[in-house]
Amino acid sequence: MQSSRAKIGFAIGLAVIAILMGRRVLQLFEMHPQVVISSGITDFPPSPAVNFKQERIGPKGDQPRITNVQIVDLDADQRNEILVCDGAQNAVFLYRQNAAGTWEEMLVANGLRVPAHATPADVDADGDQDIVVAVLGDSLPSDELVGQVVLLEKTESGFQKHILLDDVRRVADVQAGDFDGDGDVDLAVAVFGYARGEVLWLENRGQHQFRDHLLLSRPGVIHVPVADYDLDGDLDIATVVSQDEEEVWGLENDGQGAFQARRLFFTHNFDAGSGGLVKCDLDQDGDEDFLLPWGDNLEYGHSWPQPYHGCLWLRNDGDWQFNVERIGTFGGAYAAAPGDLDADGDLDVVLVSMSNDWSDPTHESIVWLENDGQQSFQTWEIDTSPVELITVACGDLDADGRDDVVAGSLHLPASSVKRVQRVTSWLTKGISP
Repeated sequence: MQSSRAKIGFAIGLAVIAILMGRRVLQLFEMHPQVVISSGITDFPPSPAVNFKQERIGPKGDQPRITNVQIVDLDADQRNEILVCDGAQNAVFLYRQNAAGTWEEMLVANGLRVPAHATPADVDADGDQDIVVAVLGDSLPSDELVGQVVLLEKTESGFQKHILLDDVRRVADVQAGDFDGDGDVDLAVAVFGYARGEVLWLENRGQHQFRDHLLLSRPGVIHVPVADYDLDGDLDIATVVSQDEEEVWGLENDGQGAFQARRLFFTHNFDAGSGGLVKCDLDQDGDEDFLLPWGDNLEYGHSWPQPYHGCLWLRNDGDWQFNVERIGTFGGAYAAAPGDLDADGDLDVVLVSMSNDWSDPTHESIVWLENDGQQSFQTWEIDTSPVELITVACGDLDADGRDDVVAGSLHLPASSVKRVQRVTSWLTKGISP
């Protein structure tokens, strides 16, 4: 989740950005001739090959504030569940399918002040999946010390809460990995803050005790995806910076918990609006790439999409070199998720739109980018409602071997939009020729 952001040098930079964006718009038309752009609004047809069946998950909610959804198999029963962070109810929920195929709601934990992200991980190495939660502490811009990292330890009677990190600024993400090679689970933490933020790694000292190490000082870090990005046998960390600057950083691990920061990408367009950073091997060449959705324009005070909104692919070319390609244009794009929606063996990409011109009911709130197998993408409509979607995930929900989609809405206080819904799934079905 990302909140409103202060921009430095807006008036001066606007003239420069206008020139840069003029060039960018021309590039978009050349790369995606099927896209219709009118003041940043894009219109796409439905796919002739895939059909989507929409289903509400859990209660509707009049003013939902879902901050994150994930498709997980928490109990290892070979059937996926949906893990949901709810910023309105300050709680984490799990939705499981029963024998009748309907979804049952389970409260995992409450009393978490605006949970931003929940990550399954066996932190205590006892053989079951715990959940580590990044707690913002405040959904509004703030540098107050209200953030937390909370462990929900799996026990026979449910989940027991432990505070692992406290008295920090707003925490947007936490991910697990053994960063010092000692065999236990450490944590990477994105402290978003507002004007001040940082990336930390928490060294596991046992008995729910962690020692924090500072890796990067930057405001507005959203996600910290963990992977072996340089294929040297240890886990590295990446992050996206969305405050003051728009950057992607890699934090190279030496295998013993010492990290070297490398800036992998930046843009002169300070209003690009990074919504997050998703790791995935999009071209399936054996190394991890990134998806970078652009379209968070909540700081503008209006909902108009921009022609540079959409999704970038940062292709890993080895040796910490990443080639940047735009793979889709979509107004207000806030989150991205990879998945094989058409069951053809390659990875497609789903995008959701948070802020858009919702006065027109024909504008898409969720689309998918069909991969032709060579990383050339065609954009198709999934749905136009619900709207104000802020988070999305892909995975097989009905055990048919084809990836489905789940997304969550976050209703803005000043918004008059009514077409919102807490959590929504779209089951994918092939269309017979």
